[in-house]
Amino acid sequence: MPLHIRISLTWYPTSLGQKDRGAGQTSNSGTAELLWGICTMRWSKSSPLLAGLPVLAAFFSTVPAHAVDGQTASTPDSGFIITLGGSVEMAPDYPGARRQGISGLPSIDIRRFDEVEELSATDDGIDYSLLDIAGFEFGPVIGFRDRRNSSAAGFPGLHDLSFDVDAGVFLQTWVVPDQLRFRTEIRQALTNGSGLEVDTGIDWFKRLGSDWVLALGPRLSFADASYMQSYFGVSPHEAALSGLSAYNAGGGLKSVGLTASISYQISPTWSLDLYDRLDDLTGNAARSPITRSSAGSRLQNTAGVSLSHSFSLDLGH
Repeated sequence: MPLHIRISLTWYPTSLGQKDRGAGQTSNSGTAELLWGICTMRWSKSSPLLAGLPVLAAFFSTVPAHAVDGQTASTPDSGFIITLGGSVEMAPDYPGARRQGISGLPSIDIRRFDEVEELSATDDGIDYSLLDIAGFEFGPVIGFRDRRNSSAAGFPGLHDLSFDVDAGVFLQTWVVPDQLRFRTEIRQALTNGSGLEVDTGIDWFKRLGSDWVLALGPRLSFADASYMQSYFGVSPHEAALSGLSAYNAGGGLKSVGLTASISYQISPTWSLDLYDRLDDLTGNAARSPITRSSAGSRLQNTAGVSLSHSFSLDLGH
């Protein structure tokens, strides 16, 4: 993507004191994460990047709110915690691309005062845990699929791909509470026909004092034939127009990777996160003429920084 901008809006409970932060996000068994402007918030370098945010800010300014501090813990069942944040990422323009670009996506996370929060990773999908059985959490999850403008990428005649939301389920378990987590997400594209993707990973979290959290973990990503052909395949007709070799990309292991992040709790209401994820395309994705072209690369790196601010919404007043 030419540099990515992701804006997240999250809600946390003040009754727990300082937030537990991991890799820039939190996740919990009662978190409802809503997306604002999903289908329209993708920006290029020349776009009015954050033009919609004042509207959202104006909405929240009309409701009673307090800074997140110890005083709000006195009404643990009467409201929510809101965290508004903005992330800036540098990431590939599309899967297999060498060029990097800008995109943006705001989201809202809603959480009651009495809900327990967990550490999470920046590349977690937006989830809601419905079941927790014998230490295994299960529930719905959504993610996002990158668009591709093939002509702009240097492949005239190759099919384009529109930005899309994918949806499915996640399963995770904490092998060591608050330290070692296994997680898998299975998500299906909703509208652009790019098939099924399965992401699995292990995350190790380490608290460094009271304000810092370090996270590190390996990643495996699998995809079905529809996904692989959408992003890495070239039909004979497209080959004649684009100059690429015809290629039928079958399903299987798509990439292996590693992600790392460091989170700093600036104050009870502000937090800062730095993160990076490096993926190496494998199998059919690596052998694709799109990846092997001068505009392509097997190595896919995403690096970013996010800043978030929390406040409470007290429904009892």
